[in-house]
Amino acid sequence: MKPGRRIGFDFGDVRIGVAITDQSGMLATPIDFLNNSPETRESEIAALFVQYSPIYIAIGYPLHLSGSESKKSESVRNFALVIANLTKSPIYLIDERMTTVSASKVLREAGHNSKSARNEIDSAAAAAILDSALNQERLQGEPMNRFKV
Repeated sequence: MKPGRRIGFDFGDVRIGVAITDQSGMLATPIDFLNNSPETRESEIAALFVQYSPIYIAIGYPLHLSGSESKKSESVRNFALVIANLTKSPIYLIDERMTTVSASKVLREAGHNSKSARNEIDSAAAAAILDSALNQERLQGEPMNRFKV
């Protein structure tokens, strides 16, 4: 795998979960979520890009269990457009079905109850999304579903 950090986002109406990889691209780790505030969102994301210099961005893409687009898919595409204006790095829309469920399970197993996990679930989901992108990269050289502006 190509060396360099990757960053993952789990876009939500209130919070945006964030995860980052190590320099080798082997391990996705959740970091503090961002408040989805139109006043600060872009500057906070730009600061993350400066701090981590990601070689690509993975954004969770909500689909129905059938694989068809969900109502939320359009807002995620709009978020991807915001990201595209902040970076030249490739952006991938990663199928996020079941990531929140798996993130909740991991947090429960780590001893968090639903109340204490509330502030961590979004970034844990972002880590699951980024893990999915990393698995795709390992198997085929890059994640699937590159976002085209």
